[in-house]
This record gives sequence, structure tokens and C-alpha cells, in this order.
Amino acid sequence: MPRPPQLPPLAADYRHLPDVEPGHESPELRLALRQMLTRRENALNLMGELGEPIPEFSLRAHLRESPTEVGQRLRHATGVDVAAQLDWANEWEAWRTWRSAIEQMGVLVFQFTKVLLSEVRGLALLRTPMPVAAINGKETTPEAKAFTLCHEVVHLMLAAGNEEAPAARERRSGNEWLEVERFAEVAASHALVPEDALRGVIGQLGLQQAEWDIENVRRIAKRFRLTRLATATRLRESGFMTWAQYNQWRVQWQAYVEKLKPRRGGFATPMEKAVNRAGRPFAQLVLEALSANRITSVDASRYLDLKFEHFDKLRAHLARGPGETSPDE
Repeated sequence: MPRPPQLPPLAADYRHLPDVEPGHESPELRLALRQMLTRRENALNLMGELGEPIPEFSLRAHLRESPTEVGQRLRHATGVDVAAQLDWANEWEAWRTWRSAIEQMGVLVFQFTKVLLSEVRGLALLRTPMPVAAINGKETTPEAKAFTLCHEVVHLMLAAGNEEAPAARERRSGNEWLEVERFAEVAASHALVPEDALRGVIGQLGLQQAEWDIENVRRIAKRFRLTRLATATRLRESGFMTWAQYNQWRVQWQAYVEKLKPRRGGFATPMEKAVNRAGRPFAQLVLEALSANRITSVDASRYLDLKFEHFDKLRAHLARGPGETSPDE
């Protein structure tokens, strides 16, 4: 060729990220973006090879709407029952359930590694069909993963409603973009914690007139399997906290966090890491294509970044249903 091929800028694919200047992503983020874009293309190609229908992500949102209503619409689309949510055994079950529900809506949910949390916690790839919501694997708490996932799906809904453009074409000012982020935050919080359910739990725990200290917020957070910070934000959103009370709580929470020892992630096998990165639907798709002789074992290993010697364990893991048995990498 007379010259190297021209690749489209990565910022033409991902949503605007508050702390990332388009075209100046860290090398780690650029690599993660390319890997996820390739994985999405592989998924579409494999579905075409197998003759499987490509699901459509049909949710839309507009900034003129109430973020509460957008959150309610997202919650309804997930099909997650409030009674089941309050009965989840732990935070990892909550994360698995939310991830599976979003994946069934025609969204690929990936996790990426080696990117600092200070650069990005989550991102959305605005390609269709099958857009991508991605979570930073360095986030060790499953509650935080669930909130970030819903936050990114709200951005996908806004993009589907032509309210957002990829980072390379986004022209909003900093303050205007903060309003969009605030909209997504509120909508995500209402998707995770419906208003009636929140008021019901507060009544059950006898916290109607409570002082919202760290412990009382923790009690609410534990019932919904949400982070304490997100729970405090949700309480403020519904008027249980004033802005002054919320800001005071944030100061107390920051002091509390600074005293905590860093939380270390658990051990995950290579098979579990592959599923956590790519998601169960993609892993199952690769196995189906392998069984149908549409791809070779070398292709399958490359698609999942997993040695072929682990594939028997992978099949057994996927056969057990949507349950990641170990913490994410």
C-alpha cells in the first residue's frame, strides 16, 4: 500500500468522558478501547455466521424528560423485581443480576483492565447495533460496578435519542456536560432504587426521622446492595436529605474512607477472568461457533484471550447459569 491505512479516531466511538480529552487518551485506555471494539465486531460476525438474530437496543431517553421517569423506564426494561432485589444474598449476586439483565437488552457489557480509575470508571461505545457499556475492572466493589453500569446505559439511551454524540463530535461546554452527567446519575439511581421501594424500606427500618449518619445510610445501602455514597445521593434526590445534610455527610464519609485499608480483590481463575472481561453472552457465542466449526480453537482462544486448556472449565462454568463465582479481576 502506498501509505498506512487510516483508522477512525477512537473518540468517534466512545461517549464524552469528563476527564479524558479526545485524542489524548492514555495508552492503556486506547488499548482497552481497541480490544473492546474488536470484541464487539467479533460478536457481530459470529452471530452472522451462526444465523442468530442481532438484538436491538430499543430504549431511548431525552434531556427534556424527567430523569426519574427515564430511570423508571430503564428499571422496567431490566425486569428486576424489587422483592428479589431485597432478597439478594450479597453484592456479587446483585452485580451478576444487573449485568445479565442489561445484556439481555441488546447491550454488550465488558470490563477493561490496566486503566486507572482516576481516568475513567466506565464508558459507553455508541456504535449500533449492540452498543457497549464497559466497566473498569479496577473497581473492586460490585455495588459500584452496578451503579456505573446503569449510568452508562442511561448515556446509551440518550445517544439513541440523539441527545449525545461521540466524544469527537461533542460540543457542549463543561458546565453543560455536567448537567448531562447529573441527569444520568439521577436516572441510574432511580433505576436501581425505585421511589416506593425506598420509602418502604425506610419505614420498615424506622428511619423516617433518623439522623442520616454513616451507619443509617449503610443500613439502607445494604438492603438495596448499593454503595453508601450512591445511597446518600439517592436519599438527597428524594428529599430525605437536604443539600446541607448531604454535604455534611460527604465530609464524614470522606474522613471515614481515608481510615479504611485498601480493599483487595479476590482470586479469579483464567476462565473466570475471561468471562468477566467479555461477558457470558460473548463467551457462549464463541463456544457455539467453535462447536459449529465456524471458527478454530486458535480463533476461540484469541477471541476470549484464554488458553484452550481452560475451555472445558469454561463450558462447565457457563452451564451453571449466570453466576460469576469469584470476584472480578
